[in-house]
This record gives sequence, C-alpha cells and structure tokens, in this order.
Amino acid sequence: MTERVVLAYSGGLDTSVCIGWIAEETGAEVIAVAVDVGQGGEDLDVIRKRALACGAVEAEVADAKDEFAEGYCLPAIKANALYMDRYPLVSALSRPAIVKHLVAAAEKHGATTVAHGCTGKGNDQVRFEAGISSLAPGLKCIAPVRDYAMTRDKAIAFAEKAELPIATTKKSPYSIDQNVFGRAVETGFLEDIWNAPIEDLYEYTENPATPREADEVVITFKEGAPVALDGRPVTVLQAVQELNARAGAQGVGRIDMVEDRLVGIKSREVYEAPGAIALITAHQELENVTVERELARYKRQVEQRWGELVYDGLWFSPLKRALDGFLDEANAAVSGDIRMTLHGGRAVVTGRRSAQSLYDFNLATYDTGDTFDQSLSKGFIELFGMSSKIAAQRDLAG
Repeated sequence: MTERVVLAYSGGLDTSVCIGWIAEETGAEVIAVAVDVGQGGEDLDVIRKRALACGAVEAEVADAKDEFAEGYCLPAIKANALYMDRYPLVSALSRPAIVKHLVAAAEKHGATTVAHGCTGKGNDQVRFEAGISSLAPGLKCIAPVRDYAMTRDKAIAFAEKAELPIATTKKSPYSIDQNVFGRAVETGFLEDIWNAPIEDLYEYTENPATPREADEVVITFKEGAPVALDGRPVTVLQAVQELNARAGAQGVGRIDMVEDRLVGIKSREVYEAPGAIALITAHQELENVTVERELARYKRQVEQRWGELVYDGLWFSPLKRALDGFLDEANAAVSGDIRMTLHGGRAVVTGRRSAQSLYDFNLATYDTGDTFDQSLSKGFIELFGMSSKIAAQRDLAG
C-alpha cells in the first residue's frame, strides 16, 4: 500500500509546490488539509480545488473560525496572555488548532506522516511537530523547506516546470501570518531594527494619528468570556471580529517588538491585534474588580508561564492542561461590564461594574460613611513590619 502524507495546506506557492515535491521525494500520496482560522483571503473551495489540481489525492477544508475563537482565543483572554508582556500569541494560538485537524485527517486517511511548510529558523516548526507528537506519537513529521532545502527559487522553478495553477512571480517583501485574533508581519526592511514600520505595512488597523471621533464600547463578560457588546449578545468569534473592526479603526493593537524566539534568536516582529488587545485590556480590569488579591497575584505568575508554554508550542502538554484548570477556576467570578474608549491607538477603560465586585465603596471612601476602622492600622503595621524590624536591629548591632 502506498504511504500517505497529510500536508498543512495554505493554497500559496510553497505548500502547492510541496504536494508534488513530497510525492517526488518520498513516493507518497499527499492529502492536503486547509484550515480556516479567520485568515481571510480565498474561498475554501477554491483552495481545495487548487490542491487537487496540484496533485493531491484528497483535499479537505475546515471552517474552524468558531472553534478557534472558543477553544484557543478564549483561553488566551482568560489568561491575559501576552508573551513578553506584549504579544497576544496570534500565530502560536492557531497552530494547535490546525494540528488537531491534521492529526484527525491522518487517522481518517491512514497517513503515516504529517508535513508542513515551516522553515528551520522559526517557532512554528516546533508548534506543529510538538503538537502532532503529543496527539499522535506514532506520526512522523517532515518539512520540505527545512528538510529538503526547498528554497523559493526552487519552488518557483518546480511550479513552472509542472505547470501548477499558482502565481509564481509576485512576492510580498514581508512574511505575513494572520488569523481572526491578529496579524504578524516580519522580514524585508523590518530586519533592520532601526527601520520604523511604514503605514503600508498595516491592514487590520488605521493610522492612530489620524484625527477622528472616539468610539465607546461596553464589553460584558461572564466567567471570563466576552458575551455581549453594548448589550448585544455575541459569540467569542463575533466579539473578536467586531472589536477588530472598531478598535482597528482607532489604530488600537499595533505592536512593534524584538522578541525571543524559542530557537534562540531574537526576531523583529510587527503585530496588529486590535480585538485581542481590547478584550485582554478589558478582561484585566474586570479581574482587578472581581478577583481576590492573593489569587490575582498568583494568577499573574501563571499567566506568564501559560503564555510561554503556548508560545513554545506546548499547547497539549500536561502542565498547560493543568494550568487551564487553574485559569478556569480563577475566572469563575470574572463577570460584569467594562466600558472602554477606543481612540488614538489606545483602548482606555473608563468604567467598571459587576455583581461579583469586591470593591466596597464604604471601605474605600474618605468621605462620610467610611466604614474602615483606621485604629486597627497601627497594630497591623507593627506586626507586618516586625520581622524586618528585628533583622534591622540585628544588622545594626553587628
């Protein structure tokens, strides 16, 4: 029986060439799998037909936008996940969502190998292969660009020789990855980290310096999940999509950073994530109102570790699963409304309300009606500072 390889297929030049390239290098039949996580672009049926025209024996497409939003973006919102305190894990979140479909297709079609179009320098090769090995340890992985030195010049020559139905001339000066949670741009002139991004680089966001009226939005959360905008019920996908449009129109969510890649190099990345930044900002503030102090302090440590695990491709790891349980518990009381002003590239919280609020006006006020017993503070300070005081006395005596 001929071996079968499942290929993560985007419809572009590289993965279209991979179909015939893999067949020539391995003698295997190729099943192309395209997963829609809200990246936009061509219709899924057009992509499926192209895969078949390029030599795939089977081609599957999956509309996974809601699945991606509920199963991957929502946990990131609950975790306030910002790698290096800035990057909302746009690409890192989509890879495990795609991996699940690749593994399912491999099981369905009896494939022994999964292939992807990643290079040997990036994080995505790890995310794909670590994810695949966690879900299906028996599957092998190959990456033609990395493993068979499939350069772009070679890919174009292969496509032209085989007369593949794919454009081979136009190439963006950037490497771009996008989904409903955001957009990542790298390479080209951005590799000189002194060069400023130019306005043509952006698609999800408008120039924040352009004068315009501010946009006010009320985001309603239930147990950490966005459930309504301005009182209108929404799914997680709809919340992200609408805030992409509204926050993006105000220039919210532009990030230009040098980040630490898993493979050990630093890389300059430009991101656009208007909906993600608006939702995470609102969620963080609602947690400030509803989450008890010690839980909130510990959760911030968990958030950082969770983000690192996801960035590093360990979505399906035991630690990540265990931390998911903690995050769900920590979000149990995160319900209420956050009012935000979207303007000038910023999402600014201007109001908070929650039936689960731990904010007590009578304890907080300095006016008449104050119920805080200030006479207790003197003894509290004495006890709280006692260990440091004793240590200081010892050190001064020495």
